[in-house]
Amino acid sequence: MKYTIDKKENYTIITIDEKKLDTSIAPDLKSEFVKLNAEGITSLILDLSNVKYTDSSGLSSILIANRLCNSSSGLLILTGLQDHVMKLITISKLESVLNILPTVEEAIDRVFLHEIEQDLTNKED
Repeated sequence: MKYTIDKKENYTIITIDEKKLDTSIAPDLKSEFVKLNAEGITSLILDLSNVKYTDSSGLSSILIANRLCNSSSGLLILTGLQDHVMKLITISKLESVLNILPTVEEAIDRVFLHEIEQDLTNKED
């Protein structure tokens, strides 16, 4: 699987450099998500702008990342979704479950907003 990981202090950007996110790639991607979560990374930005096609196994790996991020009070944000990928998410009725933004820059802003919201919530408790 071809991908790049850009670790920042508050988030990590994973850019998939493949045309297809399918059964040949999904297991490696799931493993990477679990490894990053074990390292303490809570917010992931998954840049799918190069991915033209995904199947149910690709979608499953995305859902695992979403669950891991949510369980650690972080966020998974998908960016750069191509038509086919967005269509599968819509058909699966997951657009309300997943955080989807057009660009990586907007996703970074959303991560910082989420952290501010978390800080305010923690101060109220």
